[in-house]
Amino acid sequence: MTDEVLDHPVQHSLTGAHRALALTEGRAMRYPADVSPFMALPGDATADDWKHLAHLAEPDPITLLDVPATVPATWTSPRRFTVVQMTGRRVRTTAGRGQALAPLILGPADINDMVDLTARTNPGPFGRRTHEMGTYLGFRQEGKLIAMAGERLRPEGWTEISAVCTDPAFRGRGLARALTTLLIEIIRDRGEQPFLHVVENAPAARLYESMGFSARRTFLVTSLKSA
Repeated sequence: MTDEVLDHPVQHSLTGAHRALALTEGRAMRYPADVSPFMALPGDATADDWKHLAHLAEPDPITLLDVPATVPATWTSPRRFTVVQMTGRRVRTTAGRGQALAPLILGPADINDMVDLTARTNPGPFGRRTHEMGTYLGFRQEGKLIAMAGERLRPEGWTEISAVCTDPAFRGRGLARALTTLLIEIIRDRGEQPFLHVVENAPAARLYESMGFSARRTFLVTSLKSA
């Protein structure tokens, strides 16, 4: 299994496992806005490619994980931050068991609660159709969604774990670790390996390192807006 696809995970997801979700114009591509803000351009993007991307983006800012070397002066960048890409080939899934709560598969009926939980905990962008990107699991207590995690980008041979979050009142109970462990098993059952992105220097990185994830490279996540 090659990890070269992880250098351009958005592009490889939209041309692979998520091709049914892809919106394309020329060589520019994106997810629907209510699925994910991520868009992609080839590394040798031309002026025409940027025009196509601007049309796909419409008036909203776009998010690029793998930014081409040259960005036209007509685009501004209101926000940039660095994330660390971590791979989980060496993660052992024996930990994270023993939860008293039963994990649930989340779907359309859970959308309002999923959006509410991610809005309060900010694990990254999450829209009303983000769950269409893969499997999402959660824990409920007395009917309340208190923790969740799911699958996002899917370049060939890999699946990204994302939207890992826990209600602040229920942190410290191993809920995020348990859900992440279950997702890793689901991913490996498909013959794939897990990876994820975590904001550089974020406390969550320590959790993933303790599970066996290792840093592969960093990305500059860039929000761009066309003039």
